[in-house]
Amino acid sequence: MTDRATSTGIMRELTCIRCPRGCHLVARLSGTEVASVGGNACPRGDAYARKELTNPTRVVTSTVRVAGRTPAPMLPVKTAQDVPKDLVRDVMEALASVRVSPPVRMGQVVLADVCGTGVDVVATASYP
Repeated sequence: MTDRATSTGIMRELTCIRCPRGCHLVARLSGTEVASVGGNACPRGDAYARKELTNPTRVVTSTVRVAGRTPAPMLPVKTAQDVPKDLVRDVMEALASVRVSPPVRMGQVVLADVCGTGVDVVATASYP
């Protein structure tokens, strides 16, 4: 993200990640509100810029250890929904201590309500 001040507010530049196009977006901020978004080739770019500038969130992907195996294999996991961007580090720290017992099914909750977000962390693969 790049910022520059203008007479009508702050202009913030960012790249849209909602589709493969990667549109170069320019959003005009008036105080803490997004006044306009330009450069988007589809409506998803406008929605992405507004959300990214007012309430940024991320899906967190990581791995957790499978208990009872030596060496302990890693199981891929992800948050079932977006979590606030400023909590990503806390989510990763919470996952560092998680150990799952086999068998694990893809989609199974391995950590409920991570960091009090109301979002579960689920397995993205099965492990026998």
